[in-house]
Amino acid sequence: MRMLLITLYYAPDNASLIIRIILEELGLPYDTVLVDRSKQEQLSDAYAKLNPKRLIPVCLINGKPVFETAAIALALADRHCPGQGARLAPEVADNARPQFLKWLFFLSNTLHPDLRMLFYAEKYVGHSTNAIDSIRACTRQRLYESFAILDAHYAGLGTDYLQGDTPCIVDIYIAVCMRWAQLYPANATEHLKCAQYPVLSRLLQRLELRPAVISACQAEGITQQFFSNPDYANPPEGSAT
Repeated sequence: MRMLLITLYYAPDNASLIIRIILEELGLPYDTVLVDRSKQEQLSDAYAKLNPKRLIPVCLINGKPVFETAAIALALADRHCPGQGARLAPEVADNARPQFLKWLFFLSNTLHPDLRMLFYAEKYVGHSTNAIDSIRACTRQRLYESFAILDAHYAGLGTDYLQGDTPCIVDIYIAVCMRWAQLYPANATEHLKCAQYPVLSRLLQRLELRPAVISACQAEGITQQFFSNPDYANPPEGSAT
């Protein structure tokens, strides 16, 4: 397999963090380009050529832009080379693949969009305080239910991670989503409490010890404990604060 040329367009503590951790776990060399949200660089015409929805991340893979977090994660995980880094997704013919995909798309299609609705409620209902409070209350309840579903599923696995003794992209995706739910929106009076989900909490604590996670988080100014007791990124250029 020929060497991949990878460039990650990122902002600290955005969904690009998921991809950065995956790249570190895979042991793939990559370049980065900061998309400074404090300057709204994601809204520029230049960035729209990479992602017409102007969302972060975008990953150039051999010069071709790929957007949507789950699509990037799966595209990278499926390029795994034996002996290079961790295998983060079952192979296509593996019997575990359908179950893995089920949870990946649960995160991508259900949980992650609810996080966006919670953080950016005004994009969905305008600037009415009552409307924002109402949609956030409903969305927060859905998120709590989604995390409870994941906590119950992981409780029945009998393994450290979804696929066994080493993490996959689903585990990483969950950890970053739980990080955000404890921090954002920054001015909210209520945030998710990690202790409400004891099995997922243990997952987060295990992931925090992995060298790839440490390297990725430190690169974005995120300090320990990255997931289980998080704090905001520093410096915060482009973060969701």
